[in-house]
Amino acid sequence: MNCPVCNRPLKSPRSIAKGIGPVCEIKVKKLENSPPEGQITIDELLDKQSEKDEINAKDVVQAIS
Repeated sequence: MNCPVCNRPLKSPRSIAKGIGPVCEIKVKKLENSPPEGQITIDELLDKQSEKDEINAKDVVQAIS
């Protein structure tokens, strides 16, 4: 049985049971937990949206006054 990521043979019973080598498993977990380069996270998006909402609220208050 080979690792689906690097195509090297899996030797240990644990790797065979998981279906992936230990080094590739670490690499895949890192990729799963981080956004692709240049992509913003949901937290960054929400922060930007709340800043826009605050600016819009100030404009509305000034227009009403």
